[in-house]
Amino acid sequence: MELTSSVRPQVVYDGAVTREELDGWNSELERLFAQMGPVFYRTESRRHAEQYLRGLLAPIQRKNGWTIAEHVGEPEPKALQRFLNLSPWDVDRLLELNRDYIMEHLASPLAILVADPTGFAKKGTKSVGVQRQYSGTLGRIDNCQIATFLAYVTPDRDRVLLDRRLYLPKESWLADQARCDEAGVPAGTDFKTRPQQVTEMIDAARTAGVPFAWFTADEEFGQNPGLRAYLETARISYVMAVPKTTPVTDTAGRNSEIQHLANKLNHTAWQRRACGIGSKGFRVYDWALIPAADTDHEYMIRRSIDDGELAFYHCYNPGHAGFGELVNVAGARWPIEECFGAAKNEVGLDEYQVRKYDAWHRHITLAMLAHSFLAITAHHAKKTGRNRPAPDITQRRGTRKPCNARPTTYTPTPHRPHTRRNPQAPPHSPRPTRRPDQNRTRAALVKMAACPSNARPPLPLPPPPTSPGPNDLAL
Repeated sequence: MELTSSVRPQVVYDGAVTREELDGWNSELERLFAQMGPVFYRTESRRHAEQYLRGLLAPIQRKNGWTIAEHVGEPEPKALQRFLNLSPWDVDRLLELNRDYIMEHLASPLAILVADPTGFAKKGTKSVGVQRQYSGTLGRIDNCQIATFLAYVTPDRDRVLLDRRLYLPKESWLADQARCDEAGVPAGTDFKTRPQQVTEMIDAARTAGVPFAWFTADEEFGQNPGLRAYLETARISYVMAVPKTTPVTDTAGRNSEIQHLANKLNHTAWQRRACGIGSKGFRVYDWALIPAADTDHEYMIRRSIDDGELAFYHCYNPGHAGFGELVNVAGARWPIEECFGAAKNEVGLDEYQVRKYDAWHRHITLAMLAHSFLAITAHHAKKTGRNRPAPDITQRRGTRKPCNARPTTYTPTPHRPHTRRNPQAPPHSPRPTRRPDQNRTRAALVKMAACPSNARPPLPLPPPPTSPGPNDLAL
């Protein structure tokens, strides 16, 4: 469903939402624009920000300066490109506004912070931070940019992107000052690994008072001792994936790799639990919990019920939460992948055509804010519990419903006693007559063939014989 914009596109009502809901969404978007106002110093920058955000929310195929300019009615994309590249406004203030907007609607002391990198495939060598490097998003080594994100996942599994950091390679970028100057990288920018970037983002969230209870991430972060030390010093509980070669000290003081402990577990140590729900239903695995010598630490093993593949987790659990909660936290890592998918498919997170350092951060932050608006709108729609139109179960896959078909409702027929079984029952009421528009011909079981117009008259049968023939039996 398309929200109104400066060019007033036509909205086609399809029955999925009401006019009041659509007006409410547009009012909420206008309120968000009002909150964005102080971020921009100039009136035209404020107008371009609203246009750009509306373009990111619009159902256009690709979302970049050209397509958004065309959608909002600008004759050329130069104004929006200048807004991203040259206009004086503070993108960090917009990032704070996105965080405050999320906290206004989704803040929960039981929320989970999730960190994960994602890749943006690029061509050429001019885009800031681009180089040939491995991207889990692409599944290969390719020419791309890598950014680290921090997501916020609520107990109801609402998920939004809270913070971001662009990864700048040390040798190919930060060691080349001329290349950094050309891409607009601020002077004095230091190299930071992705775990260090996550530490910065968690620290910024804590400083801003963002409530959360857990942190989770994949192996890249779970095996980093600096990140683990930061979390443990801050008493932040975590469940992070670790490699199978991670050393473990059990309660008896024995040291071994975590992969060897899986084969020694009794079958009663495994519990089948769901750790979330995905596109194909609940994600169900077998789980085992292994205590460590330090009572604040535990290790967890996940086993696939399909092929027996194992995954391993390091749990820092100073509050001694239960087994089920640890499984739930481990499963909260998937929502950030869903954030990436929604942000790239719905609001053009990866469809930018900018090369400079500031322009990249501005597009990404605006896309994060657009994604937050969609997630919060969906959250309130889910919270109100408005009933959606029920599907027509009479329609089969691959058949088209007639365009003039009217919705029907099922009304149960009241019970009527049988007169033979209950002689005291009153006689049946007369059958109600149909209205003329309700008359319809009943379908016959067998369609009889029509009589031909030129049918011959029937032939008479020969008369029976009066005397027995030679071949007749005598009775």
